[in-house]
Amino acid sequence: MSTMQAARIPSAGADFEIVDLPVPDPDAHEVRVRVEACGICHSDAFVKEGTFPGLEYPRVPGHEVAGVVDAVGTDVTQWSEGDRVGVGWHGGHCFTCDACRTGDFVNCENGLVTGIHYDGGYAEYMTAPAEAVAKMPEALAAEDAAPLLCAGITTFNALRNQDLQPGDLVAVQGIGGLGHLGVQYAAAMGLEVVALSTSADKEELAHDLGASHFVDVSSTDPAEALQHQGGADLILATAPNADAITSVVGGLGRDGDLVIVAATGEAVEVPPMALIQGRKSVSGWPSGDAKDSEDTLAFSAQAEALPEIETFSLEEAGAAYDRMINNEARFRAVLTMDH
Repeated sequence: MSTMQAARIPSAGADFEIVDLPVPDPDAHEVRVRVEACGICHSDAFVKEGTFPGLEYPRVPGHEVAGVVDAVGTDVTQWSEGDRVGVGWHGGHCFTCDACRTGDFVNCENGLVTGIHYDGGYAEYMTAPAEAVAKMPEALAAEDAAPLLCAGITTFNALRNQDLQPGDLVAVQGIGGLGHLGVQYAAAMGLEVVALSTSADKEELAHDLGASHFVDVSSTDPAEALQHQGGADLILATAPNADAITSVVGGLGRDGDLVIVAATGEAVEVPPMALIQGRKSVSGWPSGDAKDSEDTLAFSAQAEALPEIETFSLEEAGAAYDRMINNEARFRAVLTMDH
């Protein structure tokens, strides 16, 4: 086992190339993961197109990694060979900056991103700092766990960190890669869920996922529909469309919060009076650190909240990425490794 197969980007804007690379050895503070599955995320476009500051090429992307520890560095004590683990977007932290000293590792001033600052999971093996690794429950298959390490943690962690009580009205904007998980998590938390989608044909799916209500926003004003329900305590914006996010602001109830997890660079327009009246707010939420990933995986297993996936071989990385970026995947594309 001296070489492995990987799908990497040789330069910004280039197509994927399937290459044989040396199997990496972990540094003293790292573990090596035998990758079993790696989700394909919209944020992988940062690597494909070269839009993340400081990127170095060639680079193997992938930050939704599920696998098994098969080697540990000399200074690693918390992981052992054979542990089932995952590695998400948060790829390590410095422990010494102000954010780290308060335990806010996801906002580390020197934080690393898996598949951006070092090679990620579009490969048969990868190494990662020990603090970036999350325990994966035995009950989860690797291909199901992989998308939970970005799409899952982003929606689960955003929801659980809000001031919500069982029975509160929560709207999920967008029933796609993030939203179809957000609906499941919100329902499993005992919240009354409204699914907001431009696709009328997703109504049955939304109800199957746990939504109590469905609003086809292509024919119905979502803000009016939410106000008809008494106003949303929380709206979780998961679809990266600024106009669509703007359109739901008026659906917030008193003390309601619009929490944006959809990573769009477009501006969301919010009239100040729409927030002042009723003490409403707009905020964002990053994914989380490795402990948050562990909590996400454990909750997902317990609640049987799993992603809908399409699987591809590593050799099909380019085609799988294209399905994702063209919004054709339903709902998460996952590479599976044939060791």
